[in-house]
Amino acid sequence: MKKLVITSVITLALAASLHAAPVSFDFKDPKGVNALQFSLDSVLEPIAGTAGGVSGTVSFDPANPAATSGKIVVATKSLVVPNATMTEHMLGNNWLDAAANPEIVFQLSKLEGVSTAGNVTSATATGKFTLKGVTKEIKVPVKLTHLADAFGKRINKPEVKGDLLVLRGEFMIQRGDFGIQPGKNDDKVNPEIKISIAIVGSAPKA
Repeated sequence: MKKLVITSVITLALAASLHAAPVSFDFKDPKGVNALQFSLDSVLEPIAGTAGGVSGTVSFDPANPAATSGKIVVATKSLVVPNATMTEHMLGNNWLDAAANPEIVFQLSKLEGVSTAGNVTSATATGKFTLKGVTKEIKVPVKLTHLADAFGKRINKPEVKGDLLVLRGEFMIQRGDFGIQPGKNDDKVNPEIKISIAIVGSAPKA
């Protein structure tokens, strides 16, 4: 009887371990919807734009969200604002220099203050943020929503199996910290940049 109980416990533990394995989510959106938003609330010219060239992978285990790892990458050339001339200047040598710095990257180091309610995990993400060739450690409050078996529904093919991971967050950076025209044109281009994230990662199942 004792052996039977021990065997049952081990079997259940192994089953739970297999079920709770980390899943790799791809943030290169098959629907082409993923985008980041950025804004600079300047005195003379409040500026808002988007960046659609999102990619990267995040490994997430709903049974152990604190072990989350991965990175998010944005193609610098995908940043746009409504005014075409301003977009050209923004991507040019004097500002972001997109040709020399093709990627903006956030490499996750760790999640802290992790709490989960239902399928939503809240935490502070600490990681290395690289912009215009400069890398600094930043902290970002994030929410990770794990949507089991929702991949097929999102692409209008319910027969296709797979999960989704929705990443949401918002943070501020100082453009001068990344060598972007520090101390210049502050009345038209706010020194502080607000970045908002609401993107979806996919993990289709074979």
